[in-house]
Amino acid sequence: MRGENGGTPPDRNDPSGRTNRILRTASFWALLILIPVAILQLMDSGRRQQETLDYTEFRAEVAAGNVSSIDIREGVRIEGELKRSIQRDQVSIERFQTLLPTEMTEELDGELRAQGVEITARPAGNGWITVLVQLLPWVLIIGLWLFVFRQMQAGGSRAFSFGKSKARLLTGDTPKVTFADVAGCDEAKEELQEIIEFLKDPQKFSRLGGRLPKGALLIGPPGTGKTLLARAVAGEAGRPFFSMSGSDFVEMFVGVGASRVRDLFEQGKAHAPCIIFIDEIDAVGRHRGAGLGGGHDEREQTLNQLLVEMDGFESNEGVILLAATNRPDVLDPALLRPGRFDRQIVVGNPDVKGREGIFRVHVQDIPLAEDVDVAVLAKGTPGLSGADIENVVNEAALLAARGDQDRVYMDDFERAKDKVMLGTERRSLVISDEERRVTAYHEAGHAVIALRVPGMDPLHKVTIVPRGQALGLAVSLPDQDRHMATRDRLEGRLKMLFGGRVAEELVFGPQKITTGAGNDIERATDLARRMVTQFGMSSALGPMAIGEPDHEVFLGRDISHRRETSEKTAELVDSEIKRILESAYDAAKQTLEEHRPLLESMAESLLERETLDSTDIGLLEAGRPLPPHVIEPPPVTPELPAPEPAPARERPLEGTGGEPAPAPA
Repeated sequence: MRGENGGTPPDRNDPSGRTNRILRTASFWALLILIPVAILQLMDSGRRQQETLDYTEFRAEVAAGNVSSIDIREGVRIEGELKRSIQRDQVSIERFQTLLPTEMTEELDGELRAQGVEITARPAGNGWITVLVQLLPWVLIIGLWLFVFRQMQAGGSRAFSFGKSKARLLTGDTPKVTFADVAGCDEAKEELQEIIEFLKDPQKFSRLGGRLPKGALLIGPPGTGKTLLARAVAGEAGRPFFSMSGSDFVEMFVGVGASRVRDLFEQGKAHAPCIIFIDEIDAVGRHRGAGLGGGHDEREQTLNQLLVEMDGFESNEGVILLAATNRPDVLDPALLRPGRFDRQIVVGNPDVKGREGIFRVHVQDIPLAEDVDVAVLAKGTPGLSGADIENVVNEAALLAARGDQDRVYMDDFERAKDKVMLGTERRSLVISDEERRVTAYHEAGHAVIALRVPGMDPLHKVTIVPRGQALGLAVSLPDQDRHMATRDRLEGRLKMLFGGRVAEELVFGPQKITTGAGNDIERATDLARRMVTQFGMSSALGPMAIGEPDHEVFLGRDISHRRETSEKTAELVDSEIKRILESAYDAAKQTLEEHRPLLESMAESLLERETLDSTDIGLLEAGRPLPPHVIEPPPVTPELPAPEPAPARERPLEGTGGEPAPAPA
C-alpha cells in the first residue's frame, strides 16, 4: 500500500523484511567477531614461521658461524636468520627466535661481533600488529555502541524499543474484510461509510465548510461486531490502517505509554490520510483519578498524551482515530467530547432482521439442506449477538460432520441453538427417580404458568435433561423483539419464576420442597426490587427512583459508600418487595390449582419423553394425546476399557461446593 508521498511504508509484520533485519544483525555481529579472530590468526601464523631455538642451540650456531643477523627486542627476545638452514624433525629452519636468560651481556656481544653477525635492536611495543592488538578493545566498544544506537533508531530490537508503537500496519496483502461481510448494524455502517468517503474525497464535504471528523468511538456489548466493523473500514477505505490494542500502551516503565502514543501519531501523520484503530480503549482511557493509586500513574500519563495528540496545538489533519469499547461508563469525559471523538456509534445486539442477515453471512460457505429456513432461525435466537450466531452456525456444521452428513439440516441448527442458548446436555449425570420426578413437576409448574398467564412469551421447550448447571429448563422465546416491558409482563414473569416452587408444594407437600427453586427466588427478588426502586411500579412509593440503603459505588472513579435512603424508606422498600413477591406466589398457586390436570399430564409426559417441544406442548394444552414416542438408538461409540468405579457419595445441596440444584430458566 502506497502513501500519498509515493513511498512504500515499511511493513513491520512482513516476514521477508523481518528476515532481512535478522540477517543484517547476524552479519554485523559475525563481522565484529571475525575481525579480531583473523588478526590473532595472522599474528599466530607469523610466529609459527619462526621456529624457537633454546639458548644452548643458539650459542652453538653462533659459535659455528651460522647466524647471519639478529633483531633484539625488549632486551631479551631475539629474532634472527641463519646462513644455512638446519633440519629438525624433518623441518627446515631458516628463521628462528630465542629468549635470552638475561639481557645482552658483553661476552655475547663480543662473540656476535667476532662472527660478523648483523645486530639490530628495537624498543618494546613497535610493529603494526602490536598497534592493532592495542586498538582491538576500542574497536569492539565503538562497534557495540554503533549497533545499540542503530537499533534504537530503527526500533528493530525489543530491548531498545520500549517507546516505539506496537501498531500493526495493514497492507494490501492482508485478507480484506468489507461491509459485505458485516450484517446487523446498518446504522453503524452508514456512519463509518461517511468517514470512508471523507478519506477518499475530502473536497466533497469541505466545499460546504465541513471538516474531517477526528475520531469515532464504537460502543456496544461484547460480540456485537465492533472489531469486525473496524476491519471492514480497513478493507473499504484503501488507506493505511494502523491497528493497536489499548493494553499495548501501558508498560511497567513510566513514560513508555506516552512515548508510544507520540510514535503512533507520528506514523499516522507520515501516512496521512490514514486510520488508527485502538481496540479496548478503556484499558488506557479510564477516568483520571480513579482507584486508590493517586492521579499520576503510567496509565493517566498515557491518556494525557492521547488527549493532546487528538486535539492539541499540533494539527493531525488526515489522521482519523477509530476506537472500540464495551465500557463507555468508565471513560474520561475529556476523551468523549467533540473535537476528539466527534461520533459515538452504538453497536448493539441485532434485531430479527439483523440476525437473519448475520446468519446469511455465516452460512455462505456451508452446504445447506432444503429444510433450512434462515428466517425461522433468526426468530428463534432473540438476544444473541453476532458472535453467538457465528457460534451457532459453527456448532451446527460440527454436529453435521460428526454424523457423517453431506449437508447441514435444520435439525442440526436446532440442536446447535439449544446448545448455545441453553447449555450442553449432560445425559451422563446420574439422577435418582425421586429427583427426576421432582424436577419434572418443577418444570411443568413453570410451563403451566407460561401457558395460562396472559401476555407471556410463547413456550418453546420444556426438558428435564440436565443442561449446563440446571437439572431442567422451561424456555420461552418472544414472538417479536421488545425493548420495553409493561407491569403486567413483569408480574407474569414473577408468577412464572414461582411456578416451580408452587408445583413442588402442591404435589409433594410443604415439607418436601427442595433447593431447586433457589435461583428462581433470587431472580424474582431482584426483579421485584428493581420494580420498586428503579421502575416506580410500587403503589406505596410511587414513581421515585430509590438507591440501595448502603452500597459500594465504582464507576471508573473512586470506590465509595453511599447511603441514599432513610431507615423509614428502606423499611418501606422491603415491605413492598415482600408484598409483590407474596402476591405473585399466591397468584401462581391459584393458577396451578385451577389447572392441576394440565400440570399432571405435562409432568407425566416429561417423565416419559424427557423433552417436550412447542408442538407437544400445544397438544397437551388442547387436551389431546401425544403421538407415540420413538426412542432413537444411542450413537455407536468404540468400546473403551471400563473405568474403576468411584466411591459413592451423597450429592451436596446448593451452596456446598457440589453440583448446583435445578436452576430453571
